[in-house]
Amino acid sequence: MISALAGLTRVDSGSLSVMGHDVEKGYKQARKALGIVPQEIVFDPFFSVRETLRFQAGYFGIASGAALDAWIDELLANLSLTDKADNNMRQLSGGMKRRVLVSQALIHRPPVIVLDEPTAGVDVAPRQTLWAFIRRLNHNGHTILLTTHYLEEAQQLCSRIAMMKSGSIVALDTTAHLLNAFSERVLKVIVAGDCRPVGGQI
Repeated sequence: MISALAGLTRVDSGSLSVMGHDVEKGYKQARKALGIVPQEIVFDPFFSVRETLRFQAGYFGIASGAALDAWIDELLANLSLTDKADNNMRQLSGGMKRRVLVSQALIHRPPVIVLDEPTAGVDVAPRQTLWAFIRRLNHNGHTILLTTHYLEEAQQLCSRIAMMKSGSIVALDTTAHLLNAFSERVLKVIVAGDCRPVGGQI
């Protein structure tokens, strides 16, 4: 689904739109409205973190200048990357590279953000910082689609949760309702053979 939203895969049937823009017929507007953080770590090894973000902004027609530099500084601060701004991308750890990917997805201030397991490989402290930043973006009006295998992350960040199996949604509800529905634990014990009580007790 994420690949289809990004225009990397064509759907067999149906349609997808971002903020009312069809991802095929209005792909330019759809992609401007969308920021995607991929699960795979992809980076250009020839540029620093700041240069990488400036190039990414250029893809969306954002001119260099004080406004862009201020936004880049804000992104780097919120993602604990300020001290790495002038480092080459090759010098960063896997978790730092992932945070740069988050910055790239946000550089054009899209109203819809897709985060595909953004905290995989990220240490605890930067993860908490990233969570706080995601909450702030959502509070400021951004729609965020988060995929995660961490239940704690879903509980902390999501107002609604969808569970998928084999490409189909098998559950979709508010976080509170889903947790209440599946919070009961049942232990079933199947005993093979004779199971008579010993000493009158089981």
